[in-house]
Amino acid sequence: MRVSVSWLREYVDLPADLPTGDVEQALVDLGIEVESVVDLRESVTGRLVVGEVREIEELTGFKKPIRFCRVDVGDANGTGEPQEIVCGARNFAVGDRVVVILPGGVLPGGFAIGARKTYGHHSAGMICSAKELGLGDDHSGIIVLPPDVAAKPGDDARPVVGLDDVVFELEITPDRGYALSLRGLARELSHAFDVPLRDPALAPAPAGTQTPAYPVEVRDTVGCDRFAARLVRGIDPNAPTPSWMAQRLVTAGIRSISLPVDITNYVMLELGQPMHAFDADRIVGPLVVRRAEAGEKLTTLDGVNRVLTADDMVICDDTGPISLAAVMGGETSEVVAGTTTVLFEAAHWDPAMVGRTARRHKLFSEAAKRWERGVDPAVALVALERAVRLLTEHGGGTPSAEILDIDHVRPRTPITLPADLPTRRVGVEYPPARVVALLERVGCTVAQGADRLSEDAGAVGVASGAGTALSVTPPTWRPDLTDPADLVEEVVRLDGYDRVPSVLPTAPPGRGLTPRQRRRRAVATALAERGYVEVLAHPFVSPELADLLGLPADDPRRPAVRLANPLSEKEPLLRTTLLGPLLGILKRNLGRGHRDLALYEIGAVFHPRVGAGSPPAMGVDRRPTDAEFAAADAVVPAQPVHVAVVLSGDLDPAGWWGAGRPAGWADAIEAARDVLAAAGIPDERVELRAAEYAPWHPGRCAELRVDDTVVGHAGELHPTVVAALELPRRTCAMELNLDALPPTPVTPAPTVSGFPPALIDVALVVDDSVPAEQVGRALEAGAGELLEDVRLFDVYSGEQLGEGRRSLAYKLTFRAPDRTLTVEEAVAARDAAVAVAAERFGATLRGA
Repeated sequence: MRVSVSWLREYVDLPADLPTGDVEQALVDLGIEVESVVDLRESVTGRLVVGEVREIEELTGFKKPIRFCRVDVGDANGTGEPQEIVCGARNFAVGDRVVVILPGGVLPGGFAIGARKTYGHHSAGMICSAKELGLGDDHSGIIVLPPDVAAKPGDDARPVVGLDDVVFELEITPDRGYALSLRGLARELSHAFDVPLRDPALAPAPAGTQTPAYPVEVRDTVGCDRFAARLVRGIDPNAPTPSWMAQRLVTAGIRSISLPVDITNYVMLELGQPMHAFDADRIVGPLVVRRAEAGEKLTTLDGVNRVLTADDMVICDDTGPISLAAVMGGETSEVVAGTTTVLFEAAHWDPAMVGRTARRHKLFSEAAKRWERGVDPAVALVALERAVRLLTEHGGGTPSAEILDIDHVRPRTPITLPADLPTRRVGVEYPPARVVALLERVGCTVAQGADRLSEDAGAVGVASGAGTALSVTPPTWRPDLTDPADLVEEVVRLDGYDRVPSVLPTAPPGRGLTPRQRRRRAVATALAERGYVEVLAHPFVSPELADLLGLPADDPRRPAVRLANPLSEKEPLLRTTLLGPLLGILKRNLGRGHRDLALYEIGAVFHPRVGAGSPPAMGVDRRPTDAEFAAADAVVPAQPVHVAVVLSGDLDPAGWWGAGRPAGWADAIEAARDVLAAAGIPDERVELRAAEYAPWHPGRCAELRVDDTVVGHAGELHPTVVAALELPRRTCAMELNLDALPPTPVTPAPTVSGFPPALIDVALVVDDSVPAEQVGRALEAGAGELLEDVRLFDVYSGEQLGEGRRSLAYKLTFRAPDRTLTVEEAVAARDAAVAVAAERFGATLRGA
């Protein structure tokens, strides 16, 4: 939100000499984020003056119309003679007063103004448009000052066009909707500087009459609990928006459209009450406020034909919906150039309904932004009166005596607040009388309890508030105040966050990272050291992902948790596997020109508890019981932590040294081994088996087991999955369940032998369906304690071995801890190893 200090001063008595930095700091201290501060006085340097057009000479023979003007700028040019300026605008005439910047001045963006010869004439300076001065986007013509502006030629033009002001751009948090108005910001600054506030919402306004201003029926009093309206007849359709109002709207970032529409926007900024102006002559029959019927259509003011749902609120006449309530009006009832009868509407809508509608239709209007944060339901009639007075003052017309006010607003429920709760929660002593005073400054009504609160309550310390219960009724403009914790926050905020000591809690000694945290860090470090890049994906997926990954109908990864309020309607489910979002990131990076990628993610997946039911309702008035905690926890989906990697392109890049090596299924399996090693799982407890498991290729998929428990899969993705996701051929992936791994065992220190090893190679011929991993395990089992290491170094298949057969060559390392092995001992150990492999898999020595 953009707001000018001069406008704020109309409602709060800020000191005249108050530095801009003090205002900024006060807003920050109150919890309002200041995005930027723009001093408009410094945006244009040099001589910016009011000029009066004396002569206009039309120049011909050029591609576009050009005018040579003589403009009276008083004594600002030092000569008193008219200034000669060439201008291409056509929206001014002789006698008009304009804004002129003289040579030597600099416009926003660093555009320097000088004197030069152009179009055959000497031009010294520029007649300015609003866009050139940074006051708006209108570049169709220059600024022509209205007749009511009291400024003569040569006067400084900055005060005339609003360049003598300071503009704050603020970021308002979602719980502080009242601050999206001048009224709310002025109230905050009155607290900060302890100066009087002139609340515009306290202006007198007539109440609703028995005869309505227009027949209206509200069928859903939950979605719309207040609807007020008033007619103004006979307005001048050509009446312009006053320059001061248009200037303030432009400063706030709102485009000036027409007088009635500008008034609704102006009142919205001033009071925080969004309004709508209907052309009453274009409404057919009475108005009905109701939920839309599924499939109904409405063309909104932005020209988009929208299909409505049953959750949308609409305002209808006899022709159907004419307005998407609280979000945007419709084309059929909008104020147009010939409008003479205006129906102003000021209602109060359900914030949750508005938020859902705005997101569903992607219509984040200024009105919707305020409605979903909460609007004061008590200000509707004041806003109507303000809008009607502005319209009749500047556009003529006669307001109707009838005023519609359908009011179903429920009164605020009082909140019980122990007077010593702020002290106990924050650690700063807040005497009860101080708590009451601060809450009353917010606008709350405080009813004291049995104990008397006096100004000297602080003299007896915290105990003075013990047992005192305050009954606090929040004001209508603060819907965010709903429980004692909110009131405590207001006390701390207004008393000053700087009074809260910055004391870090003392960490208990002897506690470091948990085993789970250490394992997660070790796995992340191991993958990063091997060249994988960590990514963080959103855990949200679409219902179509399971089909894209080729998951079978009975796959336990198909059922997913559906979010009640998803960020995107296209991705309403929580992921059950890391691969879907991770492959989406891979695809995005491929689309941006990256070809060789190795990515990983460590994160939770979500598995619903089938048949768990709904969690119990738990309030905030007390701590839930252990039984309630257990019942709620039984509904929460299981959330194991997984790790996944994806590879595409070359793992070893090509260069002057030679060709690169593309990533393959074996690299994905090696990544899984690296993860298990980093997790502290000994290699002898890890087993690999061939498997068929979506979304992997059935012939290039490995199942990883630890202590005979499946913990993950790795290999090459199935060609149909690769094609469906538009990924490169041979894309590989791995996913492991870190929570399924057993605790890290205590690793004994290795025994180092000083005796030489005996190295023997064996080549075994087996069926090509036998995993090399299992053959290696058989060799380990047969060789006994003398075997130090076994490593596969060659795989061969050929006609001489026979169809369906292959040769696996292993390097065996034998060593004794206490002696040098003899040849006979090493050969005997080798033969024993081969014998076990032959017994288990029918292995034979190649060449034997």
